[in-house]
Amino acid sequence: MSPVPSSTPPSRSWADQGLYALVVCIWGSSWVGLRLQVGTDVPVLDSVLYRFGLSALVLFGWCLLRGIPLRHNRHQHYAMAAQGILLFAINYVLFYNSARYLPGGLIAILFSTVVIMNLALGALFLGARLDVRVCLGAAFGLLGIGVVFIPELQTLSLESGTAKGIAFALSGTVCAALGMTLSARNQRHGIGVMATNAWGMGYAGLALLAAVVVSGTPLRFDTSLTYIGGLLYLSLISSVVAFAAYLTLVGRIGVARASYSTVLFPILALILSTYTDGYHWTWEAFAGIALVLFGNVLVLYRPRPVAAPVVETCPQVAEERV
Repeated sequence: MSPVPSSTPPSRSWADQGLYALVVCIWGSSWVGLRLQVGTDVPVLDSVLYRFGLSALVLFGWCLLRGIPLRHNRHQHYAMAAQGILLFAINYVLFYNSARYLPGGLIAILFSTVVIMNLALGALFLGARLDVRVCLGAAFGLLGIGVVFIPELQTLSLESGTAKGIAFALSGTVCAALGMTLSARNQRHGIGVMATNAWGMGYAGLALLAAVVVSGTPLRFDTSLTYIGGLLYLSLISSVVAFAAYLTLVGRIGVARASYSTVLFPILALILSTYTDGYHWTWEAFAGIALVLFGNVLVLYRPRPVAAPVVETCPQVAEERV
């Protein structure tokens, strides 16, 4: 009796887990780079323009170096432009503005709702089946994030622009979910991730440049090492590398499972803030992390199909039946 092969080859499973871990590590630490950019004299539009303008140049160079096709038809360019403007331009302008009013932890809570949005959008526009285990895991994850930040939520005040910051963050999350759904659609139509990201970030850069000109925003640049260091990290690592890994993951395991990584970002951000901001751990933090990890298991675990019993028939018996 020959063994029944698993529906998910081990190499593919390990590759998915590696991409997942890479995305969590990079984006979980990107809040540090974002803080280095916000709070300077450089307008938000300028900072996001520099970030994705540089990212687009790097990606186009990479595609040309690797021989990745960059020629697409008009309808594909429309789809890539829509993805880029939503996911790379509007989304980040809103989150950079949100960071002016809210602490990084609360922004992470709000962005983690992208899991629920992706579940709904995937079902509506991609025909994705709502897996009960994935939905339950997402619920545990969001509950865990809420428990982690109970102390912060208890002291939340709608004064000093907090309501404005929440509005910015939730609006940015909606744009991110729409952009991720468009990315999954583009991959289904055969557009490669690297080429899509190159064009998408390029279109985002053009849209941001147009917004700078139309709004009359002065072009400014901060030559300090902290600003330039944050720009390089966000452009090359958080944008080029992480988005390539994440959107590849979207194409491999689906929008819902891939987006659960956004629930893990705040956990890594908390660990880093222990050293950067002097964060003090509480029982809520440990309980919330346990819920998040349990949700992570529910979302990512795929049980192997039960092999049906194979009845081997003796050749002599078979001949008698004939």
